[in-house]
Amino acid sequence: MPVPTLTEARRLPEEGKLRLTWSDGHTAEYEYRYLRGWCPCAGCQGHSGMKIRFHPPAGPISAQSIKPVGHYAISIAWSDGHATGIYRFDFLREICPCPQCGGVGDEVES
Repeated sequence: MPVPTLTEARRLPEEGKLRLTWSDGHTAEYEYRYLRGWCPCAGCQGHSGMKIRFHPPAGPISAQSIKPVGHYAISIAWSDGHATGIYRFDFLREICPCPQCGGVGDEVES
């Protein structure tokens, strides 16, 4: 089954969340802290390519901008100056924190 595509990414700064809406009708809100902690870039995760681990941000965090990356991912510029993570749609669905999806523990297969 193909991975649904992202149809909208909306910052909710008052709540500290990012609302993602998908082509299959699914909608979920991801806390900024949660997304920043799951940054998939090599600087945050290392170069092993094995498992992606949650690394809590050092302090309060907010999403400064969100940009599409092709037709498969988004890039988020964070208030701590970090902006190299490419969040693939399949990865975002895998870590979806909504009650329906259940979120994840502290690591996922890459």
